[in-house]
This record gives sequence, structure tokens and C-alpha cells, in this order.
Amino acid sequence: MSDAGQFSGSATIDPLARSSPGCYRDEAVVVVHERHDPPPDRIPITRTRHFGLHRDGHRVLVSHRLEPHELDNDVAGKLADELFAPGWLTGAEVFERVFTGIVRSTVDDSVDAWSTFYRNTLARIRLPREAGGAPHSSISAMVPVYSRVLELVPPGRVLDVGSCFGFLALLLAERPGTAVVASDIANGTVTLLRTIARELGLSLGALVCDGARVPLPDQAVDTVTVIHLLEHLDPEHGEAVLAEAIRLARRRVVVAVPFEAEPTAAYGHLRTFDTAELHRLGTGTGLPYEVDEHHGGWLVIDSA
Repeated sequence: MSDAGQFSGSATIDPLARSSPGCYRDEAVVVVHERHDPPPDRIPITRTRHFGLHRDGHRVLVSHRLEPHELDNDVAGKLADELFAPGWLTGAEVFERVFTGIVRSTVDDSVDAWSTFYRNTLARIRLPREAGGAPHSSISAMVPVYSRVLELVPPGRVLDVGSCFGFLALLLAERPGTAVVASDIANGTVTLLRTIARELGLSLGALVCDGARVPLPDQAVDTVTVIHLLEHLDPEHGEAVLAEAIRLARRRVVVAVPFEAEPTAAYGHLRTFDTAELHRLGTGTGLPYEVDEHHGGWLVIDSA
């Protein structure tokens, strides 16, 4: 299972930038909703169930026909399955830009667009827990991971490293007795998460930083979560992030990674993990730890 939605964090994308109704443009991609465009004479390179891929000079042009009720993190899985897995498009940054364009071209106002995306996604994350299951999707695949984190993280102060969209940080912030700080390397991602937290009425701290250099003092939080981040980093960087998490955590560090045969390039994955590699990381800390499998791999380090 891949961590759809846990992107590599391109610092050049502004998810709240001004755009025209039904259209998103940046220097690399154009994304349009088909209620506005493309014109009838624009012949697609390919057409899938949800998307059309067109030529537009040096830029990628994607058209789509998604409606606001369909705007959630399952868009990531649709893009991966229909345009990236077959090889029509490649690269994590292109993936992020097209994804952003789909959100922004579906609802005209930027904050309304992302609020719709977050509210739909969070509602569907909760649905399998409340209704006893849901069909396979990018969202339902992550639900067991989020649920496990919520079980492993006790009340207190939590730092979520590499939050990306911050679904987990928002779920943690909803819990009584839990104060959350989210962090990500991309300024646009953190600005978006701050905006959405305010829209949802949640108290959430947010930092723009590399997970290996977090501007907080030693033992600043009770628990540090590093969820589906290490697969985006080379081994040296990943070990630096783990060391930083141990420095910051008074009680516990919770790490989760997907188990994949090959890194999923569309999501910006650089490496794969197995239980042996997680044991190697745990042993290297010199602290008590546990490794197990639950919809991927888990390393839980008890720094207390």
C-alpha cells in the first residue's frame, strides 16, 4: 500500500495562489475542468475514466470532470492509476502540480476548494471506523495506519514530522488532551495546513523545517510521529530525521513506512523497507524498541 497524499513536498507550489475559475496554471502544468475547457478541437493524447491528457506547448495539460463531492485524497489514487502507472506522466513534482490543479479547478475559491478537499477526506477517513469498512481506495488504505497511530500516541504534546497535508495532525488535534505541532519542509504545505486548521476550528501549531533540523529544544514534546516519511528520504537523511525525533521526544517515537516491492515514484518514494531494515534502525538508537507489521512496517522507540 502506498501513502497516496504523502507527497515529497515541492517548495515551489503555492496551493493558495490566485487562479481563474475552472483552471489552474503554473510554469509546468495546466489543469482545466471540462465544464470550462478544453475546446472541442483539442484532441487528447489519452483519455481515461476521469482525465484527459493534452498537448499545450511545453506544459502538461490535464482536463478532468470531477465534481466537488469527489474532491478528496482518493484523487491521488486516480491520478496514479490512470496517468502515472501507465507511464503517460512521470515524476513526483508533476504529480503534485497536477493534483493541486485538480483541487483548484474543481471549486473556484482557493480556501473553499481546499476546505472541500479536507472535509471530504476527513469524513471518509472516519467512515470505515464508523461503518465497519469501505471499498479499497487511497483513503481506506491509510485508515488502518492512522488508527494505529492514534492507538500508539498517548495524550500530551505531539510533533508530527513530515505532515504534508496533515490529515493525521488534524485527527490528533481533535483529541482532548493532545496538543499538536505539525512540520513540513514545504512552506506552501504548512501555510495550507494552518489555513485549514483555522477553518476547522482546531488548535494546531505548524513549523516549516527539515525533519532533521527541527527548531525546538531537547525533549520538547512527549511523542514524535514519523509516518510514511522515511521512504521519501535517502538513508543518511532518514537516519538524521530519526535521530532528531529521538532528541525531541520525552516518551516515544512512532515510525511507520509502507512495505513495497519497488519505490512508488509518483509519490516521491526513494527507497523500500522491510522488517530487517527497521530492526537495524531500532538497534542503532540504543534504546528499547519494537518492530511489527500492520498495513506496512512499524518501529516504536520508547525514549522514556
